[in-house]
Amino acid sequence: MNVKRTLAFITKLTGFILLLGMLTACDQNGTDSDAKLDERSGSSEYQTVSIASPNDAGKLTYWAELNGNAASIKSSFNEVPFFQEWQRRTGVNLQFIRPPANQAKEAINVLLTSGELPDMIEYEWSNYPGGPEKAIKDGYILRLNDVIDQYAPHLKQYLTEHPDIDMQIRTANGSYYAFPFIQGDDKLRTYQGPIIRKDWLDELGLDVPTTIDEWHTMLQAFKDKKGADAPLTFLGVPNPLFGIEGGGFIGAFGIKKGFYVEDGQIKFGAQEPEYKAFLSLFREWYAEGLIDKNLAAVDSETQDTNMTTGRSGASIWNAGAGIGTWLPILQETDPHAKLVPAPYPVMNKGDRPKFGQLAPAIGSSGVAISSNSHHVEEAARMLDYGYGPEGHLLFNFGIEGVSFKMKDGYPTYTETILKNPDKWSPAQALAMYTRASYFGPFVQDTRYMEQYYILPEQKEAVQLWSSTDAVLHQVPTLPKTEKESTEMSVIMQEVNKVVDEMSLKIIFGIEPLDAFDTYVEQIKSLQIDRAIEIQQQALERYNRAVSSK
Repeated sequence: MNVKRTLAFITKLTGFILLLGMLTACDQNGTDSDAKLDERSGSSEYQTVSIASPNDAGKLTYWAELNGNAASIKSSFNEVPFFQEWQRRTGVNLQFIRPPANQAKEAINVLLTSGELPDMIEYEWSNYPGGPEKAIKDGYILRLNDVIDQYAPHLKQYLTEHPDIDMQIRTANGSYYAFPFIQGDDKLRTYQGPIIRKDWLDELGLDVPTTIDEWHTMLQAFKDKKGADAPLTFLGVPNPLFGIEGGGFIGAFGIKKGFYVEDGQIKFGAQEPEYKAFLSLFREWYAEGLIDKNLAAVDSETQDTNMTTGRSGASIWNAGAGIGTWLPILQETDPHAKLVPAPYPVMNKGDRPKFGQLAPAIGSSGVAISSNSHHVEEAARMLDYGYGPEGHLLFNFGIEGVSFKMKDGYPTYTETILKNPDKWSPAQALAMYTRASYFGPFVQDTRYMEQYYILPEQKEAVQLWSSTDAVLHQVPTLPKTEKESTEMSVIMQEVNKVVDEMSLKIIFGIEPLDAFDTYVEQIKSLQIDRAIEIQQQALERYNRAVSSK
């Protein structure tokens, strides 16, 4: 299949998946826990907090994506022990509605226009056209200021004690709109970077690469001498080049693909001349067969398969879901298999990486309460549970006596997580019993990471990947007004579409490299400079607020 047909096929397939996903039924509420939960349910120290009325026979509805690691084991939310326990403790029965995997942005539009809104919606509300303030004004979700004051004492207390976080979870108009995921410690914010087959490097007599030239030499050797069909693989969904947007390879040219800060000024990397140089490099690597030919369609499952079957020898992924998942699988069939983290590549030997993955303190996804809900208090109190002391343990460590034990005041994961008898990887086990390794309405705990990264390769990885200047160029979560969010949304929807399409066309060789200049003119005509101006205004407003604290 040629490249043009491949792109057309992907577009049609995406539309089909979206329509198919909208027809799927909601998960049915399950009331039976697994055997371990049954054994301890009668004597649990965590009793139902009576959030829901005992006379309420109905269910609250909850729209969210099921985490990929959990979905690899169970097909529905209510088969996952964490969600069983969360409902049991709060006394709230949930009926889950799942959008198709990697289709949340498209599916949310169908959901909102249907008029049949669930009680709670877990979504990246900054992506709503016009931003969360507009979603409130349009009547889809509630302004939560009064709701938090009345029904969310744990979250309210945390925000009072952390004004810097409080400022980032509100709009410019001061509206709370969702129960947020909070990474309460900087050590939690870097967990992703380049990963390479170390046994291949040793066999080929190569060192861990640090420069772009060394990466080229290594990938060529993986292709020619190890027979790798896709020497380098990375995520291409939910949008092209997604897996390297944190700074991989692009960062070697001194830019990021999206917005970043340079000497106090907002820049958009995909219009800078250095982005053309990056596209030229990947165009060459693609033509040489060094990058997965299906790079626009690589999802996490494909990436896993590539790295665990020897189809690929290098990727950019997480210390947990990458190294922690791939290495045990590789060593089941090849005890000599090794993985090693690599620093973010630079252009010149000895340079410090300018960019690297650095998550914001506030997760992009939050749980809003819909304006249609007749159970606002129950929903708010259930969501607030994760910010309290008992909920903090549940969300980060799971169920005491099952997934963790308290040892000298330290919640310690059991073998259920670290050496699961069902052969689940730690990443899968965590997703089954906690939400520690992905988004949710709670504050993430550093003690999760201290135990989750049990392999020396993982511990080395987070230290190595943190050794960048990313913090100097990070755009913080910037509260915007409804007008700013609306204008930004309109502009960036069209700009991102052009950036992604043209990036692929140049890399695939469909368009000449010189088409870059016309492409820059096109995104300028779509008012990218106005989007930069809005970001700059929001950044300056944010900096003033920080300096006044």
